[in-house]
Amino acid sequence: MTPIITILTDFGLQDGFVGVMKGVILGIVPGTSIVDITHLVPPQNITAGAYIFNASAPYFPPGTIHIGVVDPGVGTARRPIAARLGSQLFVGPDNGLLTLMLARAQRAGEPVEIVHLDQPGYWRPQISTSFHGRDVFAPVAAHLARGVSLTDLGTPIQDPVLLTIPQPERTPHGLRGVVRRIDHFGNLATNITQEDIAGLGELNVRIGGARIHGLVRTFGDRPPGHLIAYITSIGNLAVAMVNGNAAQRLNAHEGDVVEVEEIGHS
Repeated sequence: MTPIITILTDFGLQDGFVGVMKGVILGIVPGTSIVDITHLVPPQNITAGAYIFNASAPYFPPGTIHIGVVDPGVGTARRPIAARLGSQLFVGPDNGLLTLMLARAQRAGEPVEIVHLDQPGYWRPQISTSFHGRDVFAPVAAHLARGVSLTDLGTPIQDPVLLTIPQPERTPHGLRGVVRRIDHFGNLATNITQEDIAGLGELNVRIGGARIHGLVRTFGDRPPGHLIAYITSIGNLAVAMVNGNAAQRLNAHEGDVVEVEEIGHS
């Protein structure tokens, strides 16, 4: 059975770029299943792409091949790479897009193998300086789906580019983190995890001048218009507004400080 191929990009939905990539893939492996993770990564926002990959890829079956194209350095000296991270394969630019998936595989003690894609025989004949998604990454993913090995596609490397991912800091009264992602609903996902707050008692969450008392289990635990703090489906602390947009309400941005304090210390 041919592996699933997924595509994640910042290309948007207006143009035909994603469709062209699918055409290239299907020209090499007709009938393969192609899944769109998203094409609405904020333009050139590699960190946002890395978070979305990390939240999405683990739910696909072993053998899935993921293409990621958030590539502001396309056409420069940045390397094209492919990687085996655990039981899945990834293809894209060497710009940190795979940082969180690589860390996940390493924490789990899973296989890690990364190659610099330097075998143009597996690319399209003509290579654009602005569309490696079509000319390099799509054909490479298709050849992987046909059974071509990573080592046939490129030279092993040990020094992939990695993003600097902020980690929450302990404070005398709790934790200080940052907003790491703002979703379609205006919910503010932080870099503070459920494990980080597991040893704390009842909490206040502070952000943008607002103080939110305690954590809720569901959005329905508070009336519409109220700010809430909760644990997301992937285990991160987040702030939302019930039936509203917390990012707009708080004028919040990625990187804004979020503080968690044990009640009695705030």
